[in-house]
Amino acid sequence: MFELLFKKQHFYPNEYKKTVFDVNFQKLWDSNIRIIMLDLDNTLIPYDEDEPTGNIHNLFDKIKKIGFEIYIISNNKKERVKAFAKQVKAGYVYSARKPFRLGFNRAMKYANHPNPETVCLIGDQFMTDVLGGRRMNFYVIVVDTIKRSGEKWFTKISKRFETKILKRLKRNDPDFYYNMKLDEKR
Repeated sequence: MFELLFKKQHFYPNEYKKTVFDVNFQKLWDSNIRIIMLDLDNTLIPYDEDEPTGNIHNLFDKIKKIGFEIYIISNNKKERVKAFAKQVKAGYVYSARKPFRLGFNRAMKYANHPNPETVCLIGDQFMTDVLGGRRMNFYVIVVDTIKRSGEKWFTKISKRFETKILKRLKRNDPDFYYNMKLDEKR
């Protein structure tokens, strides 16, 4: 069904990692990635938390020290996204309407390297982050959802679609599915 609306390759992330802390940012820099776009909810912090942890602050310091531009890109409201981005000193786009291009294009307008091939998007959802990032020709890393409880109703629907996408990937491209270790995705 999804292939009728979107190209099949748009559901193929470039990498899967358990958490944002498992991403090799130096390797991304060495492969000419210059912009990191991070989803907020359930990628960096759960829906029911507002403050970045010490580990998140350290992660942002590490990413900035390498030389990346960082943007928080979220479908959430301005107040939540802006408050978090201010604390970690990152750019941000709220109400991004992922997987549509609008929010990604807004972030690209702010960027010093507005070439999609220099962007890595990191998020936890196939229907918003992977689909949206791949449609923009970004390098996409999908991570596990931090916490399922407290998710919004529309996120729960998106997760049902994600389950179907993962089953289809497993059935149609088992080498990719198992090489990426998507059987571990939660």
